[in-house]
Amino acid sequence: MSVIIVTGGTFGLGQSITVELARRGHRVVAFGLAQPQVSSTAQGTQSLLAELDSAGCTADVLQADVSNAADVQRVVDHTMARHGAIHGLVNNAAIGPLGTVLDTDEALFERIVAVNLKGTYLMSRAVLPHLRAAGGGAIVNIGSGAGWGKPNMAAYSASKGGIVALSMAMAYDHFHDHVRVNVAIPGGGGIVSGMSVGRFGGDVDAFLRKPAPGTAAGRPATGRDLANAVAFLLSDEAAAISGTVIDVGCFALQGGPVPPKP
Repeated sequence: MSVIIVTGGTFGLGQSITVELARRGHRVVAFGLAQPQVSSTAQGTQSLLAELDSAGCTADVLQADVSNAADVQRVVDHTMARHGAIHGLVNNAAIGPLGTVLDTDEALFERIVAVNLKGTYLMSRAVLPHLRAAGGGAIVNIGSGAGWGKPNMAAYSASKGGIVALSMAMAYDHFHDHVRVNVAIPGGGGIVSGMSVGRFGGDVDAFLRKPAPGTAAGRPATGRDLANAVAFLLSDEAAAISGTVIDVGCFALQGGPVPPKP
């Protein structure tokens, strides 16, 4: 099966992606940071390791900072030394502090862009030569409906809008390398992640009480819903799909939100 790197793959939505890919038989290298990041509850690897064990599968679990080029190269070197090839990349690592341009200081703005946008660039730059050497592959970048602009999310929106533009440019640039680049966006509200709960001060109950339209399934999206879409985009079943945005939830690309049920 394929060898796939998942950034921010040790907690929350990234954990769901890591476990689902491992469950499907892929060799997964997941990494993240041990310490909590601004506006997120994500930390440590214990939850991931426990879920992998429960699912009867394994993954390589590393600590690394996606915004640091040396850390990124260390992850790629580990993957090549251990598995001999790279076939896919999921750029999931992100932070999402709230704020307007007036109440987001320069250091925080730079950190958001460094993790969300620069991290995607650094990982893609490090992995692309190996995808080309393997005869092609797939990159899935995790976006956000905020990429089209949402209130009180100025810096986060800017970074996620950049993800869409970067993804489409990469899809063009590497079309003839047989490297597919797509975006998956969790939407609909109510999806539990380290970032979403972190915006409620880590209070899961308060987050779950927030009104959310959910999905056409009649419930909020889950991490596994997102992971299933990512797995599809990485698979040979999506061999002809590149430069595409898939909304996992409801209408994040179109801006939403879905109005309340009459």
